[in-house]
Amino acid sequence: MAINNQPQLKASMFGRMPVGGAKPKGAGGKGGLPAWRGPKGLRTEHRIGVQADALAIWEIIADLDRWADWNPLYTRASGAIRIGAPLTLAQALPGMEPHTLHGKVLEWVPGDQLHFQMSALGGLVRATRYVEIEELAEGSCIVTTGDITGGLLGPSMARSLQPRLYRGFKAMNEALKARAEAR
Repeated sequence: MAINNQPQLKASMFGRMPVGGAKPKGAGGKGGLPAWRGPKGLRTEHRIGVQADALAIWEIIADLDRWADWNPLYTRASGAIRIGAPLTLAQALPGMEPHTLHGKVLEWVPGDQLHFQMSALGGLVRATRYVEIEELAEGSCIVTTGDITGGLLGPSMARSLQPRLYRGFKAMNEALKARAEAR
């Protein structure tokens, strides 16, 4: 049996994401597997181990007003973590001028996940961003920060930004790890 080392999106709205975003063999009714319902597009993510419990990590993520204190990717964040609530983020990708993103919260679960969506160019580019916490043992978690960019122009646009986006997610995760472990 092959080992899937790629994390699965946990949100119920996404179901379980197959490796590489491809449809699993037998999906769509054959073999008893459900059809893939998640967002389509180019996926970029970074994972990191954190020696802190899930709720301690969540407290840092949920405090949007304090993201500017620790987050090198989103240097400013405002809004509320409620389904459908608007979010405004100042994104500073490595090597690029900061710019403002507007989105909305898709789904959140305390101590587990935050998913939000943004669109640009009249919906031709749609990005689903996520921060997910997977508790491995008491005081030990894996944090995954990522993006699935879709829409008509999304994947081609994302390919050009993917290395910078990955470095941004890595920097964010490293800063989150340092802050959570310092508590």
